[in-house]
Amino acid sequence: MSDSDLVKLYSGRILELAADIPHLGRLPAPEGSAKKRSPLCGSTVTVDLTLDGDRIASYGQDVKACALGQASASVTARAILGRTRDEVAQARTELEAMLKRGGPVPAAPFDGLEVLLPARDYANRHASILLSLDATLAAMDEALKARAAV
Repeated sequence: MSDSDLVKLYSGRILELAADIPHLGRLPAPEGSAKKRSPLCGSTVTVDLTLDGDRIASYGQDVKACALGQASASVTARAILGRTRDEVAQARTELEAMLKRGGPVPAAPFDGLEVLLPARDYANRHASILLSLDATLAAMDEALKARAAV
């Protein structure tokens, strides 16, 4: 990767988001928790959450990722409260399509993920960018499964 590619990829906005991630830290009593890891780079995101009905009521995350994964986690956290599993799954599908197939930017409230458009050309970064949404979906699945078992 050339220096100009790095400048293009790690824009000022991506670095700002990476430095200001909301909802950092683990929740004391989550209903669902999940840790996801990118096998290529080793980035990890752990998500804890609670639900109110079928919507995310509280959210915590531990992010150990590159600046792109951190920026994605930052945008996700800003939009996540009050979302249903279907909304999170749609955002994940749209983000993957944007990165891998030239699809449009994810719909609001996840449209802030547009900042990651420059990463389209760097397939080795895609898994890290998807970690936050992947971990959120897995944590939601755990919480919903636990509720169904009661």
